[in-house]
Amino acid sequence: MEWKLFADLAEIAGDRVIAVDTEAGDTVGDALDALLDAHPDLRERVIEDGTVADHINVLRNGRSVHHDGGLSTTLEDGDELALFPPVSGGRSD
Repeated sequence: MEWKLFADLAEIAGDRVIAVDTEAGDTVGDALDALLDAHPDLRERVIEDGTVADHINVLRNGRSVHHDGGLSTTLEDGDELALFPPVSGGRSD
């Protein structure tokens, strides 16, 4: 399984795409644990008070896992996982 990381999360991990040792049947939480174990510097940016920080978006197949089963969402073959920090900027003319 692979995680796609964006903005400063990719900078912290040293790459935009990180492979983790998980498979179908594991959960999004298992995949996140594998990512954070492999890249411990991400932990302080992503985890707050023992859970994913409110401002970090965890996506499975382009959809927030908060709309499904959260970190307990079961992974399937071909799933795409992504972590997004808060995004701001742009013009509002």
